[in-house]
Amino acid sequence: MSNERGKAIAAGISGNVLEWYDFAVYGYFALTIGKHFFPSDDPTTSVIAAFGAFAAGFLMRPVGSLFFGHMGDKLGRKRALTLSVMLMAIPTFCLGLLPTYDQIGPAAAVLLVLLRMLQGLSVGGEYTTSITFLAEHSRPKRRAFFCSWSVWGANAGILLGSGVAALISNTMSAEAAQDWGWRLPFWAAF
Repeated sequence: MSNERGKAIAAGISGNVLEWYDFAVYGYFALTIGKHFFPSDDPTTSVIAAFGAFAAGFLMRPVGSLFFGHMGDKLGRKRALTLSVMLMAIPTFCLGLLPTYDQIGPAAAVLLVLLRMLQGLSVGGEYTTSITFLAEHSRPKRRAFFCSWSVWGANAGILLGSGVAALISNTMSAEAAQDWGWRLPFWAAF
């Protein structure tokens, strides 16, 4: 494999790694996120609301695929892929900076949902753009192999996110992890 093709694989899978890293981290800390952004006397309600915010991102994926697909055709796949990855990284980092419900009230939940929607928009574009980018940078006889790296990136992101979340949970006190430690994996994504 040439150095150029190796770089294409790295570029093509970076967004998938980040996307699924965030997916794993958010899921791992959903109970904590629910408490900070959707406080309720019933912890189940807080968790359901946290996953509702997560689901809002999924609703934006079709919009993102159309937007970034069009951009890729007009401005090039590399530009569309780069923008979609940045649009994933910046809201992920910002999620770790968000003030909580106790600090700014319901605006915290609104900001969380907006960040998740931006992430969903980017994921919709990144997924299809990365596969197309990988296909275009492969030899015709190796196209399926190159495109399979996209799935590899998704699995690597889940493993990485789960590992980072487990590391935080097992090396910090429960109080510190729930108070501020849950923010660290989101910052690390940038």
